[in-house]
Amino acid sequence: MAHVLLIERNPDTRTELARVLESNGFTITEHGSPGVLDNQDLSAFDSVVASTEVLERPDIFQQLATLPLILLSDKGTVREAVDAIKQGAADYLELPVEPDELVAAIERARAALQPRATAAPETRKHFPIIGSSSAMCELLDRIDKVAPTDATVLIEGESGTGKELVARALHAGSLRNLAALITLNCAAVPDNLIETELFGHETPDASVSSGLVEAADGGTLFLDEIGELPLEAQARLLRLLQKGETRRIGSSSTKVLNVRIIAASHRNLKQLTENRQFREDLFYRLNVVAFVIPPLRERGADIVELAHHALKRVCDKLGKAQMRLSSEALKAIQTYRWPGNVRELENAMERAVILCDGEEIDVKLLAIDPTAPVPEEDSPPANVDQVSLEDYFVRFVQEHQDRLTETELAGKLGISRKSLWERRQRLNIPRKKTKKRGPRRQDAN
Repeated sequence: MAHVLLIERNPDTRTELARVLESNGFTITEHGSPGVLDNQDLSAFDSVVASTEVLERPDIFQQLATLPLILLSDKGTVREAVDAIKQGAADYLELPVEPDELVAAIERARAALQPRATAAPETRKHFPIIGSSSAMCELLDRIDKVAPTDATVLIEGESGTGKELVARALHAGSLRNLAALITLNCAAVPDNLIETELFGHETPDASVSSGLVEAADGGTLFLDEIGELPLEAQARLLRLLQKGETRRIGSSSTKVLNVRIIAASHRNLKQLTENRQFREDLFYRLNVVAFVIPPLRERGADIVELAHHALKRVCDKLGKAQMRLSSEALKAIQTYRWPGNVRELENAMERAVILCDGEEIDVKLLAIDPTAPVPEEDSPPANVDQVSLEDYFVRFVQEHQDRLTETELAGKLGISRKSLWERRQRLNIPRKKTKKRGPRRQDAN
């Protein structure tokens, strides 16, 4: 049984993390501060889960990094994640973290200490994907065939279908599975900063910052919502795919890298190329192997299987006794069209568990209307409690997006830039792009 050292200052967070890990078979030793580890023998531990507070103690961090080290942060940045991995951390996750994601990170980190396999692991065994419908069986078969190769992959599908999960499965089933999987949501980074995040930069005073492409050397780079990547960054990415070379912003020298690219988009990239919003040559470079993730409404009995899985996971997450779905709730789940796909189903389960006072979840707690007309993709759900808030959000964005940046819009709404992007997708509010951009900030070059 694996023994995990858990370091987290917040007692509530530490208790929740310990419960999740113990429920998955780990033995836990808890500490509220890294300071208690001075000169402590760590040989009894198999891995470490710690808050980013340990970065403030380089001596202790280096001691912990001799073990598989998973860092957790409630306010992390892409740059902090890259720096932590470069210093020796095995993985970096943002709080709140899903139990499955945390457990998978620990297992990957522990596996990294073992000799590298000569053959790729079986994808569905090491990174299970829920679903036994014909569409999902076909998808899993293709993942098993493609994962061990270095082929570039393009994953397409509606929002909420699980494109990132497929990307993680491809990495887990590859010969690169012991190296890093670096992910970036291209829509969540401002256009004037994304080239620096991806490719790094150098300044005249010899200040150097490597980007995510270099961090993924030897491993996999997953670019989510690739359709939002600015044209300038597309040109740099194309060179990486063509030549295997990258060049930091402000540098005159190139560097040869070994990176596998997996990209995903809920938008039709072919249509974007016809509208000259996406480079045609880059599209064909990405589209070596294409995966199309079926929407939840086309997955038949998978819906019930996913509902039960989500229900169990939410009950575990919230520390509640296992609940069951009423017959009426099960019927509604199977007849509802789920415009938000798996993400909407998981949210419905979490909402129902939170509001349920007993052991059985009634259809009313799901807050879905199986008789409602089929909405277009990413349109808002027919939930009376959400209509006024979502109407306000739509009006506010449409009225102010011409004069405010995405960061300013998010700040006015009191949400993160990533949340703003996600709501844009769900409510089908396209992001307007101007032809001319203002001068870049000095620190971004």
